[in-house]
Amino acid sequence: MATKTTVVLVDDLTGDPADSTVKFSLDKTEYEIDLTNDNAAELRQTLARYVNAARKAPGVARRAATGKASYSGYDPAAVRAWANGQGIEVNARGRIKADVVEQFRAAGN
Repeated sequence: MATKTTVVLVDDLTGDPADSTVKFSLDKTEYEIDLTNDNAAELRQTLARYVNAARKAPGVARRAATGKASYSGYDPAAVRAWANGQGIEVNARGRIKADVVEQFRAAGN
């Protein structure tokens, strides 16, 4: 037996069928909202005054989604200190291996 799942976007403001999900951030918090094309255009028009006067923050490059799990939202120094205390070898600099981060989180950190 086959199962077919349909995802229907609903405009978070009006309850009407939505056309897209709009992503934005403010004060280091990222948001997503499902909107019709008209409401998305209104949001962009409302923010345009501020976007046009603003400058892009340096060093805030976004990577394209790769389908892999994201390991953001942790303090690398805390992970390294925990790993060293557990006898797990980690480099003092650079990216921390995903399995080490998973172990860190599994330990309740």
